[in-house]
Amino acid sequence: MTQMNMLQAINNALDTAMAANERVLCFGEDVGVFGGVFRATSNLQQKYGKARCFNTPLVEQGIIGFANGLAAQGSVPVAEIQFADYIFPAFDQIVNESAKFRYRSGNLFNVGGLTIRAPYGGGIAGGLYHSQSPEAYFAHTPGLKVVVPRNPHQAKGLLLAAIHDQNPTLFFEPKRLYRASVGEVPDEDYRLPLGEAEVLKEGTDITVLGWGAQMEVIEHAVEMAEKEGVSCEVIDLRTILPWDVETVANSVFKTGRLVVTHEAPLTGGFAGEIAATIQERCFLYLESPIARVTGMDTPFPLVLEKEHLPNHLKVYEAIRSSVEF
Repeated sequence: MTQMNMLQAINNALDTAMAANERVLCFGEDVGVFGGVFRATSNLQQKYGKARCFNTPLVEQGIIGFANGLAAQGSVPVAEIQFADYIFPAFDQIVNESAKFRYRSGNLFNVGGLTIRAPYGGGIAGGLYHSQSPEAYFAHTPGLKVVVPRNPHQAKGLLLAAIHDQNPTLFFEPKRLYRASVGEVPDEDYRLPLGEAEVLKEGTDITVLGWGAQMEVIEHAVEMAEKEGVSCEVIDLRTILPWDVETVANSVFKTGRLVVTHEAPLTGGFAGEIAATIQERCFLYLESPIARVTGMDTPFPLVLEKEHLPNHLKVYEAIRSSVEF
């Protein structure tokens, strides 16, 4: 075990994958000698050469189109989109090509080896073009997997699982935790299961669910609630697509209440899909309406970022309101 921050864990995962398989390639804007804008690919070009870790032109549609072609020919591309906000020019390639490659060929060919990394979310004073959380756009697309880690241990294990998974996978990294989240990470290759949520804390009064950077927010909110005698069950969804319905439903059967939180805006956010599904599965067990604590339905602001984000106080208030309903 080695103490790492999330960036170091991601870099270590890429290093581990590239060392084990010469078909693994890393590319994107400024990922070469520069090591990426956040330094997630530091030293990989020096170690594996320009043929396996290299810069691309500043054209996201081209990055993913190129990645699709490589994956279709048997390579294992790990493409970086510099900020998740920049992924939209590549939206057509991802949802119309990556997601449908296997289906349209009747499994004669696929791009299952494709992984797309992108830093997402707020908390770094990045303003409207460097702070968005676009996971819900891609959750609407069969054929993809969408994964979001919460800490360094999860980041390495989930990224290695994504690289080895036989489906195209989007890996959204919570950028505000890149250097803030530190923990012990195994040095060897290990993979955490995709599509499985993790119950971080068991409780009896209410289920609190999130992913990525919101898990730290949830932790602080739950500490406040438990000082008032509220027993909270905490779940990290980890994988948005496919999401672990059974784990969440079984928790709500027990607690009768659910709070879901994410940074993305309320309308059309993935919390709505979770709320609808759990309402269908657990209706007769619910003690209060399912609550959503999210970002606001506005473009992501610069000056009012703290007001926009769903912080621990907003999650705590949702927990209290649900329990007192």
